[in-house]
Amino acid sequence: MVKLIALYKTPEDKEAFDKHYFEVHAPLTAKIPGLREMKVSKIVGSPMGKTDYYLQCEMYYDSHEAFKAAMKTDEAKTSGKDLMGFAGHLVTLLIGEDVNE
Repeated sequence: MVKLIALYKTPEDKEAFDKHYFEVHAPLTAKIPGLREMKVSKIVGSPMGKTDYYLQCEMYYDSHEAFKAAMKTDEAKTSGKDLMGFAGHLVTLLIGEDVNE
């Protein structure tokens, strides 16, 4: 499994961020073809004290090829445009691969 990880820094207006994220952005993202699962976590702290991060979203795809194909779709482009519009200054995007022990 391959996943796209979105890490969001704490927004100035958490209420407005949450409203847009959960009512607009997450539903747009959920429509991306090939997306197998989407897990969203609120960051509640860090073992090392204060953290700058607020939210994490993991979006799972079957393979690198499936991920690449999904990112070329209109749905992914719509989600990406929305992301940059409301949280481009807050988000870090990473690609991860699950490792089986």
